[in-house]
Amino acid sequence: MKIELQTKTNLSPTLIIFFAKKDKIRILLWLLGCSFLGGAVYIAQHLASTNTVRTQNQFLTASVEKQNLIITVSANGTIQPERTVNVSPKNAGILKSLLINEGDLVKKGQIIAYMDDSNLQGQLIQSKAQLASSEANLQKLIAGNRPQDIIQAEAQLEESEANMKKLLSGNRSEDIAQAEALWKKAQLSFKQAEDEFHRYEELLKAGAISRQNFSTYKTNRDTSILQVQEAEQALALQKSGTRPEDIEQAQARVKQLQQALKLTQVGARKEDIEQARAQVNSAQGSLKTTQAQINDTVIRAPFDGLVTKKYAEPGSFVTPTTAGGGMASALSASILSLTSKNQVVVNLAESNISKIRVGQKVKIAVDAYSKIVFEGRVSQIASQATVQQNVTSFEVKVAIISESEKLLRAGMNLAAEFNVGKVENALVVPTVAVFRQQNKTGLFIVGVDKKPKFVAVETGVSVNNKTQIVSGITGDKRVLISFPPEMKPNSQPKDMFPPSPEGGSK
Repeated sequence: MKIELQTKTNLSPTLIIFFAKKDKIRILLWLLGCSFLGGAVYIAQHLASTNTVRTQNQFLTASVEKQNLIITVSANGTIQPERTVNVSPKNAGILKSLLINEGDLVKKGQIIAYMDDSNLQGQLIQSKAQLASSEANLQKLIAGNRPQDIIQAEAQLEESEANMKKLLSGNRSEDIAQAEALWKKAQLSFKQAEDEFHRYEELLKAGAISRQNFSTYKTNRDTSILQVQEAEQALALQKSGTRPEDIEQAQARVKQLQQALKLTQVGARKEDIEQARAQVNSAQGSLKTTQAQINDTVIRAPFDGLVTKKYAEPGSFVTPTTAGGGMASALSASILSLTSKNQVVVNLAESNISKIRVGQKVKIAVDAYSKIVFEGRVSQIASQATVQQNVTSFEVKVAIISESEKLLRAGMNLAAEFNVGKVENALVVPTVAVFRQQNKTGLFIVGVDKKPKFVAVETGVSVNNKTQIVSGITGDKRVLISFPPEMKPNSQPKDMFPPSPEGGSK
């Protein structure tokens, strides 16, 4: 090169060296530029390739599967007793004894308390005696009169008839003679007493006897005078005969005894027997009433249950109260509060009540026993809705069927899950993979260009983060559930799954 430069330019050696260095610098700069440009292109291509791989690696996918979906409806509620009553006596009185304590379990019909029945026991004895008397009187009327009673009635009648005949026939001459003899005898006695009276009167005047001795003879004379008068009257009656009044009285007596004899022979009237039978029934009713009142003093448990509260002690005065009374005055007059077995009570939204049926299985979870799932069945659905804060709901009661250890307590809060249906062999995807684009519901899959591709589908029910796909995709696809920030879809609806034909819940 040096030779060629010297031949063509005739330059000095110094200039030749200078130009030679300048060419080398230009060549070097050109080489450096080419190297820098090639490096930049390589780096850009490498970064683009890296970003493409990284973007593809950030896609998270899930497979489309077939599963059996158990459709459930969830609701919150509380544990409540099926029945709660305030036990009290039928009649006010003094509590005699109490046989149970708070927390005791009792059986239906078990005796739990006694009321004081001392007054009623006396009434019971009186009622029994009255019934016995009424029954004896009834039996007497039904059996009729005894033969002895008939004979006695006949004898009384015969005596009365004889007396009447005597009165009608008048007094006999013998009776008159006898009366006259008694009169004469009375006169003789009077004459004797009169003579003694006068003789002793002279002695009294002479001072031979005392006045006290003289009074005796005076009394004898006065008595003789009365006896003479009585004898004269008796003789006059014998001579005058029977009075008409006596005859009429005797005749009336005969008629009375004749009627009595007929009644005795015929027996009791039907009306008398019926009246006696009515008295027996009345006495039986009184006895039963008294016995029922005594039975009511024995307080028994109306159902199997738990004693939650005592309101009275022996010696307290208690009165009848309503079964569900909640006022303090009502409680204080009761004996105790009794609750039956527990149940679950929840309020379900109006939109879900059509899916609930009596007998459906229910899973129950309470905070106190987080590791235990209790089982139940729907026992009752309210026929009328309740509205609170503009929210319409229906009360549903659930019978607990797996609570043998009695762990649940009234008032506990719970979460209930109702099994309302089942979709077998359903095509499902994760719920997070379902999106809404251009007023359509669909899924994203990886397209042939390695980019997300939206596919419209028809969805069914959604259960436990799984959503049923009715149509639009086959089971061999994989759906995207995660996207890079720059490729994330615009929307994912909160409520886009319609209820299934089986009545499922979203």
